[in-house]
Amino acid sequence: MRTIFLMAALAVCAAGQGAWKPLFNAKNLDGWEIKGDGKWRVLADGTLIGQAVSGEKNPFGTSWPVTLTEKQYTDWRQTQSWLYTVAEFGEFDLQVEYMTPSGGNSGISLRDSTRGKFAIGPSPDYTKTPGHQGYEIQIMNGVKTKYPTGSVYLFAPATFGFEKESDWNRLDIASRKDGIRVSLNGHAVASFAGDPARPKTGPIGLQLHDRFNMIMFRNIRIREIK
Repeated sequence: MRTIFLMAALAVCAAGQGAWKPLFNAKNLDGWEIKGDGKWRVLADGTLIGQAVSGEKNPFGTSWPVTLTEKQYTDWRQTQSWLYTVAEFGEFDLQVEYMTPSGGNSGISLRDSTRGKFAIGPSPDYTKTPGHQGYEIQIMNGVKTKYPTGSVYLFAPATFGFEKESDWNRLDIASRKDGIRVSLNGHAVASFAGDPARPKTGPIGLQLHDRFNMIMFRNIRIREIK
């Protein structure tokens, strides 16, 4: 089944691929929208960086010190921010370079019509995050876990060992109807034939995983398949 899917995807690509186009202009956030409590900005060299919003105000609405339940702390720490394309896409090739600190966690959302709605706010619903709505391509810096970098989260664990820890890496993602293929630094690491119940089109999103993470992206480009 996997071989048939890969051959069909390659045939479609050869028959009708468009030209590569920048998805991020390396100047500002035109064409993108911020979801959740995150700070997304463009550095002078054109790098896109996502960071948690910080400040002196107590986010729990009480005076310091504050006593929290484990759930209250976890919900606060784990609330996400996403940067989504305004446009939506069907079949495409996506190329993204990223870097996150050692142990960092991020991801790339595909076909999530909710645009991260359930992953943000004071009480995120972890059963309805973007990886449960469409698909999420995992980013995990140097972490050998069930779903390392390049995995189609919840569906297809990636082959581990092709990531450059604490350095720039490149993900190539092919989205074809139901199916998803992922390469990391030029090595094929994951393939999933798709869940027929999931959307076939949607926006592309970049994840700031939680309040203790930071993520950088650059050279984001797309080639739509006609």
